[in-house]
Amino acid sequence: MIKKEDVLEALQTIKASNNADVVTAGIVSSVVVRGDSVGFALEVDASGANNMEDLRKSCETAVKKLAGVKKVTAVLTTTRGEQPAKSERQQAETAKSAKVDMLPRPAKNPVPGVKKIILVAAGKGGVGKSTVAVNLAISLARTGSRVGILDADVYGPSIPKMLNLKGKPEVDGYKRLTPFKAGNMQAMSMGNLIDEDRAAVWRGPMATKALYQLFHGVSWEKVDYLVVDMPPGTGDIQLSLAENFPVSGAIMVSTPQDVALADVRKAMDMFRKVNIPILGIIENMSYFEDKESGNRSYIFGKDGAKKLADNQSLEFLGEIPLMQSICEGGDNGKPAGADATSKVGAIFDEIAVKILHRLKGSGS
Repeated sequence: MIKKEDVLEALQTIKASNNADVVTAGIVSSVVVRGDSVGFALEVDASGANNMEDLRKSCETAVKKLAGVKKVTAVLTTTRGEQPAKSERQQAETAKSAKVDMLPRPAKNPVPGVKKIILVAAGKGGVGKSTVAVNLAISLARTGSRVGILDADVYGPSIPKMLNLKGKPEVDGYKRLTPFKAGNMQAMSMGNLIDEDRAAVWRGPMATKALYQLFHGVSWEKVDYLVVDMPPGTGDIQLSLAENFPVSGAIMVSTPQDVALADVRKAMDMFRKVNIPILGIIENMSYFEDKESGNRSYIFGKDGAKKLADNQSLEFLGEIPLMQSICEGGDNGKPAGADATSKVGAIFDEIAVKILHRLKGSGS
């Protein structure tokens, strides 16, 4: 059995730039061991992150030599420390978006059976938010965490299709809904409570009541992280969730083009106003890579979400390419990220380690 102490001992053979080993230097964090898989983060200064790839590879190689280890995921995360100088306009925009209104908030009630709530949001539809939420939840579960996924898009639920959840949920002795089992995750969606082809024609108060039921009316069982697939927009549902539930952080999803980024900015502004930490930004559909030549085509533009993350002093969590396997996996109820040996699985595993690191660093 692989132990965390063994991983740290192996990493002590790797020197950091200050001639101390990476463990002594305090660079290593968020070590996760699950079966024959190991994941950890290397926290480096933002100004030198581009020069640390060799260190990351050396650390991976050292851990791979341990008996029983088959897969190692090491990711570079940055301390935000020194940032490039911003123009006066950028400083004004950042200051404006960071303002928090001081209106009194209703008390937030913990969700029974759930330790931490993570929102996956975009501010708009069509950017692959549900796809990211599902594959990210799978990777979080692969770290050994107990994970649940909740489909909060009561008007257009996607999770039943993407996880092949059929039928109505059972009801326990306390009249609570029993979550579905999707692999080693727990799952619940409004899509399993209404007919598949029937529209939910609800006004705001009715929709928010349904959302409350999905949180408190479900018998979640010892969930470490509840990943919530948020609906698009910044309306009643989003505000009700943000103000009434103890959310540990939000992950923003965007495609590279400006029209998507504009809505992400609005969503981030909303989260800041209700005191929800933003854990970082994921860029979906970043590029298309030709299998034969390896050439990349940036169909929707290049580095849009990455530039936004830098501008907002946020963590850029990673980029998801435009891949046929991701699309097919969602349509067939077999998410591409479920295969830990696939490129998609590896990408989401890296993002999951970064998110766990951010949650640990924020104390959430």
